[in-house]
Amino acid sequence: MRIIHIKYYSIMKKILMFFSLLLIGFDGYGQSSPPIGQVIKAIQLEECYKLAKQQYPLIKQRDLIEKTKDYSIENVGKGYLPQVNFNGQATYQSAVTTIAVSGLPPAFDHLSFPELPLEQFNVHGEVDQTIYDGGVMKQQKQSDAANADIQQQNLEVQLYALKDRINQIYFGVLLIDEQVKQNDLTQKDLQSSIDKIQEGVKNGTALSSSVDELQAELLQQQQDKIQLEASRRAYLNMLGVFTGQQYDTTTTLELPLSFTPSDSIKRPELSFYDFQKKNDDVQEKILNASNRPKFSYFLQGGYALPGLDAFNVTPAWFYITGFRLSWNLGGYYTMKNQKQLLDIDRQGIDIQKETFLFNTKITLKQQSSDIEKLHAVIDKDNNIIVKRTEVKDASKAQMENGIITIHEYISELDAEDQAKQSLLLHEVQLLLAEYSYQNTTGN
Repeated sequence: MRIIHIKYYSIMKKILMFFSLLLIGFDGYGQSSPPIGQVIKAIQLEECYKLAKQQYPLIKQRDLIEKTKDYSIENVGKGYLPQVNFNGQATYQSAVTTIAVSGLPPAFDHLSFPELPLEQFNVHGEVDQTIYDGGVMKQQKQSDAANADIQQQNLEVQLYALKDRINQIYFGVLLIDEQVKQNDLTQKDLQSSIDKIQEGVKNGTALSSSVDELQAELLQQQQDKIQLEASRRAYLNMLGVFTGQQYDTTTTLELPLSFTPSDSIKRPELSFYDFQKKNDDVQEKILNASNRPKFSYFLQGGYALPGLDAFNVTPAWFYITGFRLSWNLGGYYTMKNQKQLLDIDRQGIDIQKETFLFNTKITLKQQSSDIEKLHAVIDKDNNIIVKRTEVKDASKAQMENGIITIHEYISELDAEDQAKQSLLLHEVQLLLAEYSYQNTTGN
C-alpha cells in the first residue's frame, strides 16, 4: 500500500511541478500583490494577452517614443524659419590704411584724405533665410520617423514575450482545474465504496478496518485537493498582476480551442529588421543631400566705425542684403566609403534576420515534433484509461463480494487515477504546445 501511495504522490508532484517551475525567474513585477477591484468571473486567453500588454509598465514607453519623434520632427522643421545672429566687436589697431598725397601737381594741393581711427567697432545683426538646403531637413525628418519606428518595433518585440508568460500561467490554471475535477470524481468513487463497506460492516460481512483504509485514502484525496486549490489561487494572483484584474476561486478560465498551427512566420522581429534597413536607406539620402549646394537669402544691418563708407570717420548705420551660395565639396572625398559602410550595415541586418529565421525554424521543428508526440501519447492514454477503468470496476465488484482485499482495490483505483492524471497533463501540454507554436510563428 505504501508503495502505491509513493508512486501516486510522485505522479502528482510531477504534474504540479510542470507549471510551478515558471514561478522561478519571475521579476518583482510578477511578484506584486494582485490589484484590488471588481472580481472577474470569466476570462479568455486572448483577453489576457490584451490586458497584459496594456498593463505592463513598459507600454508607457510607447507614448514617450511618439512624443520624442514629434518634438524632433518639429525641431527639424524650424530649420526653415529665418535664422537670426547678432555679432559685435571693438578693436584697437596699431596702424590703419593711409593715402599719400605728396608728389601731386600744385593744382591738387587742396586735396586731403581723412585718417581712419585706430579704435574701430562693428555691431550688426544678420537674418539668414534658407531657400534650398539640398533636401537635408526633409531627409532628417524621415530619419527621426525611422528611428521612432525602430524603437516602437523593439518595444513590440519585448511586449510580445509576454504572451509566453501568460500561456504558462493560463494553462497552469487549466491543468489544476482538470486535476480538481478528477480529484472530485475519485473522492466520489471512494465515498461510494465507503458507503457500501459500511453496510457490510453493519451486516457483519465486512471489517471496520476496511472502512478505515478507504477513509484514509479519501482524506488523502481531500488533502491533495487543498494543495491544488492553493496552487490555483497563486496562479490566479499572478495572472491578476499581469492583467491588472482581480480573480478569486469563482473565476473560470475558458478552455482554448485546439487548432492546427500555421507554418508562416510573422514575428515582430522581422519588422524590426526591416525598419533598421529602412533607416539605413534614409541615412544614405541624408548623405547625398548633405553634399549638395546650399542656397539662402540674407540681410545684415548694424552700426560701425567705419561704416560702409571707408572715408567717413564717424560711426554710421549700414545694411547689406543679397543671396548666398555655399557648396562644400569635401564630403565627396568620403562619400563612397560612407555608402559602403551603410551597405555593410544592411548586410549585417540581413544576417541577423536570416539567423533569427533559422533559429525560429529549428524551434518550430522541435515544437512540431512535440505536438505529434503528444497526439500519439494521448491516444495511448485513452486506451490505458479504458483498460484501467475495466480493471478497477472489476476490482470494485470483487472487493464488495469479498474476493479481493481493500488494498488490492485501492491499488487499482490509484492506477486508474494516475492514468487519468497523465491524460489531463498531456492534454494541457498539447494545448500549450500548440499555442507556443503559434506564439513562435507570430500568428
